[in-house]
Amino acid sequence: MRVVRVGNGQGFWGDNVDAPVELLRGGPIDYVGMDYLAEVTLSIMMRQKLKDPRQGYATDFIDFVRRVLPEIRERGVRILSNAGGLNPHACRARIFEVARELGVEGIRVGVVEGDDLLPRLGELVAAGHELRNMDTGEPIAPFVDRMTSANAYLGARPVIEALAQDAHVVLCGRVTDTALALAPLAYEFGWGEEDWDRLAAGTIAGHVLECGAQCTGGNFSRWWEVPDLAGVGYPIAEATEDGAFVVTKHEGTGGMVTVDTVAEQLLYEMAKPSEYVTPDVVADFTTIRLEPDGHDRVRVHGIEGRPRTGTLKISASYLAGYKASGQITLSGPRAVDKARLAADVVWKRLERAGVSFPEERRSVEILGIGACLPGVFAAPDDPPEVVLRLGVRDEDRAKVERFGKEIAPLITAGPPGVTGFAGGRPKAQEVVAYWPALLAREEVEDRIEVSVEEA
Repeated sequence: MRVVRVGNGQGFWGDNVDAPVELLRGGPIDYVGMDYLAEVTLSIMMRQKLKDPRQGYATDFIDFVRRVLPEIRERGVRILSNAGGLNPHACRARIFEVARELGVEGIRVGVVEGDDLLPRLGELVAAGHELRNMDTGEPIAPFVDRMTSANAYLGARPVIEALAQDAHVVLCGRVTDTALALAPLAYEFGWGEEDWDRLAAGTIAGHVLECGAQCTGGNFSRWWEVPDLAGVGYPIAEATEDGAFVVTKHEGTGGMVTVDTVAEQLLYEMAKPSEYVTPDVVADFTTIRLEPDGHDRVRVHGIEGRPRTGTLKISASYLAGYKASGQITLSGPRAVDKARLAADVVWKRLERAGVSFPEERRSVEILGIGACLPGVFAAPDDPPEVVLRLGVRDEDRAKVERFGKEIAPLITAGPPGVTGFAGGRPKAQEVVAYWPALLAREEVEDRIEVSVEEA
């Protein structure tokens, strides 16, 4: 039975820059996926694009392309990525520049568009689409002017279309992470749009791969068992036409692939296991069967799926005021008491200056006595040193800036033992808040465009 090998070399923008190169060169591979977009990454890209219309994509991807372009052309390995962000055409233009610099001819790059809804928000609201926040129930209308990004999660179909047009590289904006694995499998095996079980299988393959090394030993709960975490291999799904696949990694790489490492990744971002909703299919995670298939190999099979929903998820972000945080280290006897006094001093000095923040708009963390997991572990009675971290949030930028001027004075006008004043005076930063919503899929899918051009 024919096997298609799909790997993932990036779990987020900022992941190991050598991982996708090693994944490409470390052994047999047909497709390499590259996932760069977290929920607020597009808002960051929007700011970059506003400053420079040639920006708005994941620049790390260009560095990767420069390192491997001749190889992918020679070997026929195809690259799928959401690195296009808010400006996939600019990203494609840079790839073509790199191709010319390297003397690589005949590279075909596909672009998937249609996910960016920010220019259409006013039109959609006027047409009666409330785009209510899935967490709070609020309609989006009062926030439209504060929105910095709004993107629909596209599925695998436009990526499949780009592959069908012989693209060597496919650049997307906001597609589901799972689509980067589902698309090549559905394309290679000819799975239909209503082949729910196989589509669910490809989706779950994508879910296992999407966080990179998180299924090959990274972030594993029994971390002490993982060999050579420094050289951890990134994951590969070896899939067959029936939807079954084996999770593995290249031989000789670090980390490990076991039923437990794969099972832990399956739980990632999981809500209702029987209804994992994507634009392509509703996958039932309760049907998944895992079994060992040799060293660093886990077979995944038995997966069932159900018809896709009539809506697509929208990932939007908006400006929600300002924030600042700063920290100092306190050492010596009664370090915890000193930290509490230092925090109290800051709040009282701010009040004397006419600046106050309600309890829910300020934070006090004393790192070293259980701040990360309060109440879970017993705190030491008298640690010799702790880190005090203070933070505030408010709509008034001036108030937040004033807070930032009260950390440094603790060095000489606070309790003794203060050191480690990190990062200088805290600056006010814009708060970018997340806005999840649903929209009728035809409002998005009727406007998707796929174009493939050759260098």
